[in-house]
Amino acid sequence: MKHIIASLALVSFAGVASAAVDTYNIDTAHSFANFKIRHVVSKTAGSFNDIKGVIKLDPDNLANSSVDARINVLSISTGLAKRDEHIQKPEYLDAGAFSEIQFVSTKVEAKSKTQGVITGKFTLHGVTKEISFPFVVLGYGNDPWGGQRTGIEANAVIKASDYGYTWGQKVGAPVGDDIEVNLLIEGVKQK
Repeated sequence: MKHIIASLALVSFAGVASAAVDTYNIDTAHSFANFKIRHVVSKTAGSFNDIKGVIKLDPDNLANSSVDARINVLSISTGLAKRDEHIQKPEYLDAGAFSEIQFVSTKVEAKSKTQGVITGKFTLHGVTKEISFPFVVLGYGNDPWGGQRTGIEANAVIKASDYGYTWGQKVGAPVGDDIEVNLLIEGVKQK
């Protein structure tokens, strides 16, 4: 009898633990993948404005969380349409052949209830590499439309050359190899 009660308790606990994970759809209208890259002697900044995906978030234990996100490379915006068109060409992002950036998490390490390090497979320009970067859950709350939201910020630095881009490796190149990435993600909880 004790074994049956213990088994039922474990099943009940497992059900409660899995119920704690909330699923959020990334809100494209309120999410941004911002970047900075060296240009000659300064930096140029921009953003990809079309981000889609799903975040599974356990507010009690971030280690149970996961992300599957995709960025439309054609949504790049640097504030100058002519530059955006140039960046999409084969000598830079080659957006015609590689129109999507993807990140699928494989592990989340919780540092606290709101901070952690996420690791996953990052695909850019047809190359997939495992990367890790810190993130912060900015909060949870109700929105004006009767839904619930969460906000997440993450920062990373990637090397363009790791993904087959050669522009930053030439001596005296006007564009750098290091790309600073700042993700500002807002998710809408699935009902």
